[in-house]
Amino acid sequence: MMEKPDPKPDLKPDIKLSKFFLLFALMGIIVLPIIIFQAFLVPSGEAIAQVNNMPISNFDHNAKQLYGTYNGTTPAYMEGTSTSRTLAYYYSLRQYPGSPPVVPHEMTDAKKIKMDCLSCHQRGGFAQEMNRFTPVTPHPQYTYCAQCHMERSDGPLFKGIDWVSVQPPKLGRSELAGSPPPIAHALQMRENCIACHVGPGAVVTIRVEHPMRGNCRQCHVPAQTNTLFSRNPQK
Repeated sequence: MMEKPDPKPDLKPDIKLSKFFLLFALMGIIVLPIIIFQAFLVPSGEAIAQVNNMPISNFDHNAKQLYGTYNGTTPAYMEGTSTSRTLAYYYSLRQYPGSPPVVPHEMTDAKKIKMDCLSCHQRGGFAQEMNRFTPVTPHPQYTYCAQCHMERSDGPLFKGIDWVSVQPPKLGRSELAGSPPPIAHALQMRENCIACHVGPGAVVTIRVEHPMRGNCRQCHVPAQTNTLFSRNPQK
């Protein structure tokens, strides 16, 4: 004898599942507008600042300084094309390539008051007393300039020496024709490329034609030295 089908099947599992989906939909309807509303309450400038201030690894840490210096450089300094500074004069102020240059002018004004170096060398400009544009320092964050830079003295030495400086690095040593030349000097205290390679105060030979590209080390890398420098103390 065949059993008759149950006229009232058990619908409890389906009812429980439907209630679960209904509860989930109600939570989405209530919570989603709150999330959207909170997002609009956050100022866009503050959100962008938080993103910009995030630490970036494996990136040129001096790029921010370079771009900031470019934006702070006056148009007159950027557009200048004439200068009396040459590489020979540039190296004549240094004991050896890479050493701090001596100060080629008086360090006090007409009233014998010590001058503020950064008043002229932080942003550059035309120096009337020297009839030339002032070179910009690549490290304006160091304010005690006399710690490394001293006034030139032409007086006689206590004892004669036979000091001979090393030869300055050669320019244009690109690996391939047309490729970016390597950086021919050390980067310590000279991280800001724009200070020396841009503007009318720059030496014409090393002045770049694309100062708007602030991240110079994206294309130019320091030259590798294969042999260590040595000097014979007997000579």
